[in-house]
Amino acid sequence: MKTLAIYLMCGPETPELAEAAVEGGADIVELGFPFSDPLADGPVIRRAGERALAQGMRTAACLDCLAATRRRLGVPLIPMTYASLLEAYGYERFAAAAIDAGATSLIVADLPVDAEPAHSPCPAGRPDLDRRADRARSRTDGRLALPGHRHRHDRRPNGGLPALRGLVERARSLTDLPLYAGFGISTPADAAAAAEVADGIVVGSRAVEVATDGPAALRDYVSTLREAVDSASPVNS
Repeated sequence: MKTLAIYLMCGPETPELAEAAVEGGADIVELGFPFSDPLADGPVIRRAGERALAQGMRTAACLDCLAATRRRLGVPLIPMTYASLLEAYGYERFAAAAIDAGATSLIVADLPVDAEPAHSPCPAGRPDLDRRADRARSRTDGRLALPGHRHRHDRRPNGGLPALRGLVERARSLTDLPLYAGFGISTPADAAAAAEVADGIVVGSRAVEVATDGPAALRDYVSTLREAVDSASPVNS
């Protein structure tokens, strides 16, 4: 069965929303810890982060949110944030606090895979993406995330599926880790198309938008994604 991960921003209502997402069929919940300069986030999640900060969701409050969510759920819970937040809080201190609060793993959006400058030359015949994926594989204990399958302006059915399929094939030559597709996946059709080639999908911005309508709306939305992912047929090689 393909994996469905749902991203939510930490806030007072997040434990209840996370529970609704799991009731709708989510296998994993990613919990965003808001940061003042979220370079890797789009406008929807940026605005959600601003609302969370206005609600007082600093690191300690987000860890409390994580713990409250863990008390409700047994699925993997993965905080997602930025390296500057960890630097300010203390890497080891944060790791210990996150584990105590129930984190399964951690996503740090802007943490370099190594200290080598990005402009350094690639080995002959090895594209930079392959090199970085190989290094990420050697340093992760869980999964590799890949860009979404569709350009936001491409409204053809399975518009970006060939590109995603090629990226997945390249990544699979480097790792046996599960490969999840995220960014740009919002509809059941998007989810089904991505699940044809990836091991799972991650839905963030649209889930955050739907969550503003409450737990019931989020549960119903996630259930449509679950059905779509489960109905996806593998693409023949």
